Amino acid sequence: MRVNFGRPMPVFPLGQVSLMPHAVLPLHIFEPRYRDMVRDVLDGPGQIAMAVFDGQLWRQEYDGRPPLRPAVCVGQIVRHQKLPDGRYLIELHGVCRARIVGEIPEDEDVAYRLAMLEPVGIGDPSERQEHEQRLLAFRRKLEHQLRQTGLKRLSGAEGVLEHLGDEEVPTVAILELLTFSVIQDAELRYRLLAEADPVRRAALLETELGGIRRLVDRAEGQLGLDAPKGVSWN
Repeated sequence: MRVNFGRPMPVFPLGQVSLMPHAVLPLHIFEPRYRDMVRDVLDGPGQIAMAVFDGQLWRQEYDGRPPLRPAVCVGQIVRHQKLPDGRYLIELHGVCRARIVGEIPEDEDVAYRLAMLEPVGIGDPSERQEHEQRLLAFRRKLEHQLRQTGLKRLSGAEGVLEHLGDEEVPTVAILELLTFSVIQDAELRYRLLAEADPVRRAALLETELGGIRRLVDRAEGQLGLDAPKGVSWN
């Protein structure tokens, strides 16, 4: 999938990271401005930048143009259905990371927001191969942890393991899957989206998984204990 970074791209902001490269996001489009957006992009390259609001004021200013954080994920519409009342059901496939470098001034003829983007972390084949080699140790360690430690209890562990066993699936794709299967912290998800270097993303994930494992281990240590009357260890 090619992305033309020389032209403005429609921006769909939400309260937290909703899409990562390699992931698929189903969306129900019902607001009039975003119906217009989907209609327009379907007549073009079919791409939307999923962005994140900056701060919490967007809850009061949602109908306006509240500030956005710079990191976005460019998504490609791979499936769509227009409902009789004008709403859309779409599926977005995450294509790549990007950064907002400037918003297009408001235009009364365009209800949704447009921005100029620049790509983030898109290396050439030799760089991708180098990253894959540097991530081999992380991949092996992750597989061990999801099979042999308390992390195997995580709800997303089985799905991640399935892809870890497929050598055709690059480790950078595993990082994205791990982010949405395991990571619940919204700020960490944003840091992982904004980080261009997959080796540094792996380090962030490894640190977070270490913390989760310690919590799981402590919880497992309490399973054999009788809770005080009227108290649940849950």
